[in-house]
Amino acid sequence: MALGPRLDLRQSQSLVMTPQLQQAIKLLALSNLELEAYLAEALEGNPLLDASPADSDGSAGDPEGGPDSEAPAAEAASLGADEALVSDAGTANDLDVDLSAESFHHDSASDSVGLSRAGEDIDFDSFAGEDETLHGHLLAQVGERFGGLDAMLAEQLVALIDEAGYLRADLADLALRLGIPLAHVEAVLAIVQTFDPSGVGGRDLAECIAIQAREADRYDPAMACMIAHLDLVAKGAFPQLKRICGVDDEDLADMIRELRSYDPKPGLRFGGDSALAVVPDLYVRQTAEGWAVEVNSGTLPRLLVNRRYYTELAKGAAAKSKAWLSEQLAGANWLVRALDQRQRTIVKVASEIVKQQEGFFLHGVAHMRPLTLRQIAEEIGMHESTVSRVTSNKYLSCPRGLFELKYFFSSGISATDGDGAVSAEAVKSRIKAMIEAEDAKAILSDETIAQKLSGEGHDIARRTVVKYREAMGYGSSVQRRRQKALAG
Repeated sequence: MALGPRLDLRQSQSLVMTPQLQQAIKLLALSNLELEAYLAEALEGNPLLDASPADSDGSAGDPEGGPDSEAPAAEAASLGADEALVSDAGTANDLDVDLSAESFHHDSASDSVGLSRAGEDIDFDSFAGEDETLHGHLLAQVGERFGGLDAMLAEQLVALIDEAGYLRADLADLALRLGIPLAHVEAVLAIVQTFDPSGVGGRDLAECIAIQAREADRYDPAMACMIAHLDLVAKGAFPQLKRICGVDDEDLADMIRELRSYDPKPGLRFGGDSALAVVPDLYVRQTAEGWAVEVNSGTLPRLLVNRRYYTELAKGAAAKSKAWLSEQLAGANWLVRALDQRQRTIVKVASEIVKQQEGFFLHGVAHMRPLTLRQIAEEIGMHESTVSRVTSNKYLSCPRGLFELKYFFSSGISATDGDGAVSAEAVKSRIKAMIEAEDAKAILSDETIAQKLSGEGHDIARRTVVKYREAMGYGSSVQRRRQKALAG
């Protein structure tokens, strides 16, 4: 075979992800709140993008205060606005939404104030200020009880108290670090432990309970002995407790009732760090003509491309500046179109989920069907990975509550009669109902639960019952029997 240079033509195919495609995929996976932060960065980086709130008629005002006849409608996207949904005829027909007859009022808590009828209560809790924190509450008491060096020491101790109200520190190390005698630190802690809420500042559960018993004037030798043996209380070893504490059945029952009245985590009465409320990305409601799905537009601005500003900047600009402006204009136009496509895709996927799980929306979790991402993807003609991105980190609000879109996907439990299958979530709901309805004298074993489910038509093994029970936070039959005995 001769060796030498030669030219060959070869044909091949490859998939190249452009930066725009990568960005579109990223936008699809973002929740509304994450998208809001992303758009804030885009607005800051692109001078041709403007954010404008929607007017009452659903249109947005021009960024410069007047109509911009040069800007085509495709260059303005109202994220979550009804007209964006209607512009796609197929989407509007699928949703069965009569925009002239149906209205949504979910974008913010204030939307419902003007709509409340006579006799209906307004939820003023949604307008409440921030809760007082445990540390703030304790520091206010430090200022009332201490001064000088003791106040500084008390503040150090308060800073080491966790959100449950427990002191998580070694007093000897603290005394050494501050150069203060250990006895002095313990004396200051003893005063801090008298603060409200009762039990705060305890170094373990026994000390926390003992503080509350002292304040209730119930810390007698028998109660002290019981608090010192909380492990036996947890195990339900009542004969052993009676012998150790030297009490009879009546006194033991009275002591256990007293013990149950104490708070094992007193600090949780106060708000900790402000929790972020879950904001729904979609709203679902039943109308006279079917189910209506709407994107939550309350968290997203109306994005506009300011073509008039582009025209003014391009006048007399240098070639490099014009090239940069053209790049910004193309980027702005693309972002608006990508956001509109994102909205349509999310509504399309959510609408199919509602269609597949209509039994849940009508009758509850017991009527959920097994559902996979592949089923949704095949029904709407999209790739499974696209459906996965759409359902990630997004929440749906409906009359039954707030649910993550992933919640509606679960494996199926086959029926004993071979007639279809039921969702794993429905089986979990049934197991929960059985456990909640248990009698203290007839605690159900996992095997018994499995047999009952089998009798109801669910082919489920005992080990599956164990897995579902533990996932819901329920203990074994032995643990539940002890809990019922303590509660009695």
